[in-house]
This record gives sequence, C-alpha cells and structure tokens, in this order.
Amino acid sequence: MILLKHPNDLSSFIHNGSIAHNSIGFVPTMGALHDGHLSLIHTARLENTLVIASIFVNPTQFTDLTDFEKYPSTIEADILKLEKAGCDILFLPSVADMYPNGSSPSQQYDLGHLDSILEGEFRPGHFQGVCQIVHLLLETISPGRLYLGQKDFQQCLVIKKMISQIGMDTSVIICPTQREPDGLAMSSRNVRLSHLERKKAANLFNTLSYIKENILLEDLENLKQMAQNILTEQGFKVEYIAISKAQTLETVQNWDGKSTLVALVAAYINQVRLIDNLVLN
Repeated sequence: MILLKHPNDLSSFIHNGSIAHNSIGFVPTMGALHDGHLSLIHTARLENTLVIASIFVNPTQFTDLTDFEKYPSTIEADILKLEKAGCDILFLPSVADMYPNGSSPSQQYDLGHLDSILEGEFRPGHFQGVCQIVHLLLETISPGRLYLGQKDFQQCLVIKKMISQIGMDTSVIICPTQREPDGLAMSSRNVRLSHLERKKAANLFNTLSYIKENILLEDLENLKQMAQNILTEQGFKVEYIAISKAQTLETVQNWDGKSTLVALVAAYINQVRLIDNLVLN
C-alpha cells in the first residue's frame, strides 16, 4: 500500500498511471477504523482496479469542538488494517493540505430539506461541512465509485444530492451497516463507551427492531413514542426517532403500505452520541 499526504501527489499518481476513472474505488473515512470501514474496502476491491481510502478528521463538519477534539485516532493500527484489507493507496492529508486557504466554505450546497431535518436539525452546518470535504476529495481523486456505509443513512442521501448538483460522474455505492453480535452498529465512537454503557447501547438496535416488528400493528406516531419511552427507560437521552420515506426522508404520518420506510434514531448514552437506522420493509 502506498501512503500519500499531499493532494497534488495523489492527483499526479493517478494521472501518471493513466488509471481509468471508472476503475477507481474510493472509501473516505475519519480513521479509527473498524470492520464496517473494512467491509467497504473489501467491496471496493472486488469492483475496481485501484482502491483508495482517505483518513481525514474534517473540522468543518463538527458542530461540537469537544467532539472533534475527542475523536479517536489510531493511525498506526488503521494503516495495518487497510494493508490487510487490500487497499492500494491511503490518502492522509493534513488540515492545511485540504484547506490551504482556510476552512471557510467556498460555496453553499443546496441540500433542500435534508439540511434541516434530523441530523441537520441537531447538527446545524454539519452537512455543509461534509459536502465541502467530500467535494474536495472527489475533485482530487475523481473516482468512478464512492463507497459509503448505510449507518450514516442521511449522509448518504446528502452526498448523492451533492454529487448530482456538482455534476460529477461518480456512482455512490451504499453498503449494509456492519453490526456487532448484539446488533450495535459498528462506529468509531463505540470505543468511548464504558463497559456498562456498551451493554446498554445494544438497545438502540433492539428498539429499531421493535419498530420494524410492529410497523403494521401500530399507529406510526404512537409507535415512535413507544420507542422513545423504551430508550428513555434504558437511560438514553433521545434527540430524535423518525419513521420516514427511505428515498427522501420525508416524515410519514399515514403509511400506504407500499413506500419503503426507514426508522432513524439519534440518542446519547451519557456523553456519547450514537446514531442508527433500519429499513422497515
């Protein structure tokens, strides 16, 4: 595996190697890699000639400075994991590399309602920061395929919308959420959970499963309230529970029995914020 730190070096490597755009698979990460990230590398490896991963903790997408400062860093272990998974290039830029003129947004992305609901509501400016860095990375790499995990469901829709808006020829491949044996979605933030918090965290997926099991039996608003009660009783501080159309994240009041629905949740266990989602039908 080749490690490159400067955008120009990466662009030159790709250009000088005459590597076809549609044979490049790209997996953007913020490091602290787990099997969820590695599953994206494995999928990209099967579908591309060149697999590139990036590790960059992007300051512009954090609305809480403390969260940014506490984001775990395990770079040496990450490098070993990527090598073993078959990654060809690791792009490891600094903040100065990615934002040589400062990190103030150079443009606003028209994300519609996706920018103001759910994650957008509770983390204002977050998705503008995500689009800012993903746009820069895509311009540097120009991959044919971009691999994302379904755990960040809303972010996947946001990035799809951004790519369509800027007119870049990159397909977004959304891969299934990877879970621990008890159902907890794999996340870099899980390492911040204490032993007791980690045991409780599995209730997030259990509650989503409860919604799925009862979707035909309960009024949707009542079902969401019951789910919130379950989490609150388990010690979670719930930010939101939503049942929405999977294609648009439009809130569903009365389900027609046909539209694909997704349940989404964000909740704190003490100081650790966890998100998850589950397609319901």
